[in-house]
Amino acid sequence: MAKVYETEVAIIGGGIAGISTALELLNKGISCLILDRDIPARFGGLARDAFGGMALCGTPLQKLNKIKDSPELLLSDWHAFADFSEDDVWPKKWAEMYAQRNNADVYQWLQSQGVKFFPAVNWVERGDFAPGNSVPRYHIVWGTGWELTEVLIARLNDHQHSDKLETKFEHFVEDFVVENGEVKGCHGVDESSGEAFEVKANTVVVATGGINGNLDKVRQNWPEDWPAPPETILNGSHQYSDGHIHDQVASQGGNITHLDWQWNYAAGIKHPKPRVPNHGLSLIPPKSALWMDCRGNRIGPRPMVTGFDTNKLCERVCEQEKGYTWQILNKKIARKEISISGSEHNPSIKNKQLIKFLKEILLGNDELYEYLTTECEDVVVAHSLAELVEKMNALTGESLVSLENLQRDIGNYDQQIDRGATFHDDEQLRLIEHARRWKGDKVRTCKYQKILDESAFPLVAIREFLVSRKSMGGIQTDLCSRVLDTEGNPMENLYAVGEAAGFGGGGVCGKRSLEGTFLSLCVLSGRVAGRHLAGESMP
Repeated sequence: MAKVYETEVAIIGGGIAGISTALELLNKGISCLILDRDIPARFGGLARDAFGGMALCGTPLQKLNKIKDSPELLLSDWHAFADFSEDDVWPKKWAEMYAQRNNADVYQWLQSQGVKFFPAVNWVERGDFAPGNSVPRYHIVWGTGWELTEVLIARLNDHQHSDKLETKFEHFVEDFVVENGEVKGCHGVDESSGEAFEVKANTVVVATGGINGNLDKVRQNWPEDWPAPPETILNGSHQYSDGHIHDQVASQGGNITHLDWQWNYAAGIKHPKPRVPNHGLSLIPPKSALWMDCRGNRIGPRPMVTGFDTNKLCERVCEQEKGYTWQILNKKIARKEISISGSEHNPSIKNKQLIKFLKEILLGNDELYEYLTTECEDVVVAHSLAELVEKMNALTGESLVSLENLQRDIGNYDQQIDRGATFHDDEQLRLIEHARRWKGDKVRTCKYQKILDESAFPLVAIREFLVSRKSMGGIQTDLCSRVLDTEGNPMENLYAVGEAAGFGGGGVCGKRSLEGTFLSLCVLSGRVAGRHLAGESMP
């Protein structure tokens, strides 16, 4: 006999979107059951590992930093980056709603829950050939995504109606319970005991994340206009974001859209202590490093530089002969510029150690440098270019990297720097100069640092792979987070939120994200679903 649970609303998935939904339901005393496949220590999903950045506009922090922004400007930038088609009606509606409501319904709401943001606002995804963020919008949760999850989970536990909430971990939902063509719950297996369970519910909310934890699905839904996926793709997503419930929604007639809209990263290295197969870390690559191909040629003619168009960087990695790249730098650049995305490798921010964080910014991050150069197999260190080439080739097992190629291209770059800024004719140097105009980038970017500067040695080479991260397409929803069928009609009793819904509408971000739109849209879409189920609209 299967265990049977009864509730008003069943929420499949315990990430930020599911938690935000539950908070709104509890506010109205509506009973809900969160079913999460992970263990209790991982409650909060991928957000627990996230850096915690959010794209927000019109906030007091922007005003503090003298940034002039508006919902209209955000929406204009959004459309420029998204590359929507005429058929993307719901994604466009969600984008407009986000532009208008992110300040009040995400930023201010999170602050009311006890979430704090670091005062500086970062400028990311500025755009390359298409306009991106016209101004800095990237707000960082003080404490990273780990703090965000801890605060919201505490709000669940301390809620005046917490007796209305049940949370079941290690519960794998296999399919929906359907009666007379309507979803009336779900069923699956308690993986801790092997016992079957069934949930009877008036409404089911899908909050299971996307497909990018399943590398087979990532490859199956690869963008058609891109080169073939590389042989090695690292997994930077949640292991249970496998698209299983997407398939069950589709089997009930739900509309799944734009699974080829994926948000991956170009600078991944293998995790030295992997928790899942092909576990990858996503570097925030240094702007002052040179990006090279597998043979030691500088990738061009337009150099690869981070911070302008992440999606384009990923596409260019796929164009490479071996499907991976090298970044060449030195210790001085690495200590000042390199970082790893996520809470795990940003302890000073995660633990809210302000003085330590400022020291790392101003003096360099020695702990991270030591970690990368001593524990990560994709990072090699040498005291001469010849030694570096030898170690690079030893790492791959192929004698592909040419010392002559590296000497030529690094030498040309360093000579540009020697001539002085007045005579710089290298696009990477121009982009560095542009980035350094913003104070947030200036303190973290070297001022025209040569690679073969012996005072900055040793040399460092990093082999980098594509990292699978997030699904920007998914289950199509209306502005109430109700799942739509293939005819565009709302399905009875079925909602989808967060990454499962392509963060809203089945693809609100479009083909490219302005970055920082994911956590905030999980909050917004979850709140929208909860408020609608409670019989209220968002203010």
